Amino acid sequence: MDLVLFGIQGSGKGTQAKRLAKEFGYEIFEAGGELRKIAASRSELGKKITSYIDKGALVPHEIIMEVVKEAIGKIPKTQKILFDGIPRDAMQQRDFDRIMNQAGRQFTCIHLLLSRDKAVKRIIGRAQEQGRNDDKDLTAINRRMTTFVESTLPILARYKHEGKVIEINGDRTMDEVYGSLEKMVRSLEK
Repeated sequence: MDLVLFGIQGSGKGTQAKRLAKEFGYEIFEAGGELRKIAASRSELGKKITSYIDKGALVPHEIIMEVVKEAIGKIPKTQKILFDGIPRDAMQQRDFDRIMNQAGRQFTCIHLLLSRDKAVKRIIGRAQEQGRNDDKDLTAINRRMTTFVESTLPILARYKHEGKVIEINGDRTMDEVYGSLEKMVRSLEK
């Protein structure tokens, strides 16, 4: 059973994904990382991706889904995948579901719940502690959070309606959140 991890920026999703992957043997598919990796490959698709990234433009939906389809096609069915950062909106959800169906892959969604206010406080604290530049641009942070609320929460509602979402309280320590995730994954694997 594959997992699709959702959470507002600052929810600790990336950290938790790495811990789950290490303990349970998931291969992480992180959309942004995958796009950067293909761009660096200088393949035809890589050159296309680079042309958008260089202009500061968003990589078009069709290319993102091509990357997803290609990546899933290369991963053996016996290898569990943990998706992080995909799907982000209704169009991606439609195509992601189709690709997963065609590949015969089942998935469960995990939503790390954290309020926007607490997420902002956490990000600001993290930036001060670790000197992370990507966490200091409040305009960019707010833009990403607004996108999550406006585009990603509606797809989570659809998945929830289908009975595919498990919600985890993300407003706890990293270890407490991981403890809940670990229990949940063990119960899914039974």
